Amino acid sequence: MTSLVKEWKTLWQLRTVVQVLISRELKVRYRGTVLGFLWSFLNPLIFAVVYVLVFSYFLRINMDNYAAFLLCGLLPWNCFGASVSDSSRSILDNGSLVKKAALPAEIFPLVSVGTNLTHFLLSVPVLFCLLIILGIRFSMVIFLLPLLVLIQVLITTSVALVCSSFAVRFRDLLHLVPNFLLVWFFLTPVAYPEDMVPSAMQWLLWVNPMAYLIGAYQDILFRGHAPAFSLLFILLAFAAAISITAHRLFVWRQDNLLEEL
Repeated sequence: MTSLVKEWKTLWQLRTVVQVLISRELKVRYRGTVLGFLWSFLNPLIFAVVYVLVFSYFLRINMDNYAAFLLCGLLPWNCFGASVSDSSRSILDNGSLVKKAALPAEIFPLVSVGTNLTHFLLSVPVLFCLLIILGIRFSMVIFLLPLLVLIQVLITTSVALVCSSFAVRFRDLLHLVPNFLLVWFFLTPVAYPEDMVPSAMQWLLWVNPMAYLIGAYQDILFRGHAPAFSLLFILLAFAAAISITAHRLFVWRQDNLLEEL
């Protein structure tokens, strides 16, 4: 635990470096574009249109305001998926900075998470406007959203740290992670309601933390009621536990990273 606290203190001291790197990533991503950050919302919106066509008209999901339901889960999932995918190669792509500038390697997966989190937060006001247009009316439970974002950041950062550190040694992970995320997406009730899952397959939801998190987003934004507080407590406890475990794994891998880059 002492080494873990030391790592966190080091990262806090280097927070300005992380902010600069996130700002650089945002500028590079939006350079030369007309719409700028709006692409962070337009991309999932395009996906949402495709999913609405597929699930509403071809697979015929019988659900009122399906487009609003889909957007409430798709945006947080896209933030999670993009963060994990980008971070998996973040240390490899910045190997020269890790070696020459002696920067802590964990900075770079954190930058990937921070960049995609910024995209997500910039998209939230646009999402609110679109949900209002689609007929959604918000209640006071919307003030629980910061807690969900905190839980999402803890889970995302944990997965990002583990994937990025092991991808340095096992380069096949760079190809496995996108495919794993695709399977994980379809095992999570983002594009379909939970009650569509057959009872024999419900255990896949019980062992999937993202199913609980996405469901909580849908409860607050789409259904207009608070998730069970016991669920929020369990999610927060799980996020804290996995965060500590992921940091310990990263510290354990850290000594070998320089040799493997």
